[in-house]
Amino acid sequence: MKTFKMISISVFDEGKYIDFPLIDGIIINQENSHRMWILEMFIDGQHKEFFESKICEEELIETKVVISYPENEPAAFRVAVNKVKLIGDHISVLMKGRLKRARSQYAEGLLEELITEGYEGKALLEKFEADMRARPRLKKDKIKKKAEEK
Repeated sequence: MKTFKMISISVFDEGKYIDFPLIDGIIINQENSHRMWILEMFIDGQHKEFFESKICEEELIETKVVISYPENEPAAFRVAVNKVKLIGDHISVLMKGRLKRARSQYAEGLLEELITEGYEGKALLEKFEADMRARPRLKKDKIKKKAEEK
């Protein structure tokens, strides 16, 4: 097994990704034949009902997780929420699932999108750097998600 520090997490819900500010988080690659990962995050208790509803729905949810360093590309997971535990004013959310794909090539996709939108020169560089930090969802990913839902 290998463990990693969870830096940030976004969960796909109702057509958009929602960021959940972490107090702490860990990801464990179980390195088993099922290629399963365990994600555990410690967040504000105000999100308890949201994650408990995901247990009841018994469906896989899409997440994007930045691991180890803030500048790392987010890793996409499909997970099920297994347990939500109240700890004081906070909650621990335990999820299990699989890595969706090894590398999404976010930087290349973002650059292609910005050039298509007409950015060039210094404006291109500034917008690219800003979006690499903010990580907005790429248009091609939005289109792909809609096609998968049909």
